[in-house]
Amino acid sequence: MASSQTDLAVLAVLSITPTTGYAVRKTIHEQLSAFWSESFGQIYPSIARLKESGLIEATAGGRTGSAQYALTDAGRAHLLDLLSSPPVPSRPRSGTLLRLFFGHLLGPSACADLVQASKTRAEHQLTELAATRALVEAERTSDPTTEPHTRYWLLTISAGEHTARATIAWADEALTELAKLPA
Repeated sequence: MASSQTDLAVLAVLSITPTTGYAVRKTIHEQLSAFWSESFGQIYPSIARLKESGLIEATAGGRTGSAQYALTDAGRAHLLDLLSSPPVPSRPRSGTLLRLFFGHLLGPSACADLVQASKTRAEHQLTELAATRALVEAERTSDPTTEPHTRYWLLTISAGEHTARATIAWADEALTELAKLPA
């Protein structure tokens, strides 16, 4: 079975606890959004593929009546294979950098607005990551059984913090350069 990065994300979330498709998307959005995103349009076809392949199984709906999905033994083995394989490289896509590259058409003021918006997003992301870090560290203190997970979660949070700080530093540099350009 050819696996997508979406399959990997779905299997990984389901490795934590059986849950609904909606909750898979919510977990990805709330916990992984600093470095990963998936839409419902990606998640539900992935769930169907994984179920058809015997890597996950559906159980009767819980409180909400929605089916809950859980990893099978084959799904857990497949997840470990996927996690052990090299990541699939992806090309970056930045609407800000695309516009900045052609900034001579927009002018320095419009480009400065784009860069400032990037800086603001990075500052917001740093604030969110600080809150997430605090939650993970609190969970680590209150529930020592999470220790195997929390060390890795904190490493991932750290990567997001470094990326956000780098964006802020770049934005400050870019804003200084844009201020020097004639209007």
